[in-house]
Amino acid sequence: MKKMTPQHLEDRLIEFASRILDLVEALPKGAIAKHLGGQIMRSGTSPALNYGEARGAESPSDFIHKLRLCLKELRETFICLKIIHKRNWFTDEQLNPIMKENDELIAIFVSSIRTKGKRKKS
Repeated sequence: MKKMTPQHLEDRLIEFASRILDLVEALPKGAIAKHLGGQIMRSGTSPALNYGEARGAESPSDFIHKLRLCLKELRETFICLKIIHKRNWFTDEQLNPIMKENDELIAIFVSSIRTKGKRKKS
């Protein structure tokens, strides 16, 4: 597999954020959906914004901190997606691709944090 460039990851996070916003707009009307929609809108768009900040980090520690923020928000988003899935508001065909992308992004950030952490200790 070809190594992902920082720009490619940023583009992927922006696309993910856009897909989350589309999902929020398609939620049913009601208090529960409004609550979850607001939560996932914040957590699902935050990784793209935080990754942009990480790319301009002031130190290796600052970079790792910002990557950890991205990971935290992606994990929160994944839990929101699981709750939305339980509500049966969307079909598996609609939700599975975004859940898969969310899971892949989590794996990328876990790996990046481990790699950067090892380099920092060396």
